[in-house]
Amino acid sequence: MQLIKPDTQIDFMGQGRVLSLVSLAVVALVLVLMVTKGFNLGIEFVGGTMIQVQIPEEAGPVDEGRLRAALTELGHGGAVIVRFGEQASREFRIIVRESEEETEELSIGILDGLNEILGVTVVEQATESIGPRVGAEMRRAGFSSVAIACFLILIYTWIRFDMRYAPGAVLALLHDVLITAGVFVLFGLEFNLQVLAAVLVVIGYSLNDTIVIYDRIRENLALRGSTHLSDVVNQSINQTLSRTLLTSLTTLLVVAALLVLGGPVIRDFALAMMIGVIVGTYSTVYVASALLILIERHTQQSAT
Repeated sequence: MQLIKPDTQIDFMGQGRVLSLVSLAVVALVLVLMVTKGFNLGIEFVGGTMIQVQIPEEAGPVDEGRLRAALTELGHGGAVIVRFGEQASREFRIIVRESEEETEELSIGILDGLNEILGVTVVEQATESIGPRVGAEMRRAGFSSVAIACFLILIYTWIRFDMRYAPGAVLALLHDVLITAGVFVLFGLEFNLQVLAAVLVVIGYSLNDTIVIYDRIRENLALRGSTHLSDVVNQSINQTLSRTLLTSLTTLLVVAALLVLGGPVIRDFALAMMIGVIVGTYSTVYVASALLILIERHTQQSAT
């Protein structure tokens, strides 16, 4: 199946320099946001307690706002409240970060307080707790895994192709990771283990797309030479465009289904995947391929 005809001649690299500068500006903005605003880290990374509760129907209409007001009255105004499941289930997750109270004491205090304020017996469905030391270790391990993955990909690309190709592949991956994480920072969304797992999946997905295009570029360079490098890159992208679109669209359909139908348990993962797939498809063309042209031209100028 082909969505795009093999003889298509879209001039991707005609706007390569402009879009590369746009990408650079977006990445710079993301880095500024990370420094100034910071991540809204989940309890896995900072430590805290998660209490999942079910509110009986006798309490009347209940939503996140009503629970937040009740928790503020109990001295936990900074707690994160997430509806769990469908609205009819009346289940919520209450996440309290870095509390000095013991888990059992905190859980009993919140449940007793909600019982009194709402005038019903709130049902405790589950309680999880992670200490701040464990959270710090998981944070270091999580972010180290991204750095190690990028380093190993640099080595892999260097071995498979040569050093001219490797920087573009790795910078494209960093571009995808930063922009995906940047969306969560910009909107204050929780960055948890699910999101980190999605980021690692996006790294693998984006690399696969980049390797396919790099393979075709190498084949066409062997046939045509590097005199008209931009034309060779354009030809290679056009030749693989049908495959790229089919892969991206089918992946996005699955991820969209997870985002809409998967519920809150998998929503963060699906959202990060959707952002990553879109950005990863873009970066393969306008970061990895554009940087390959830049490096190749620099190498030719240095040789002369």
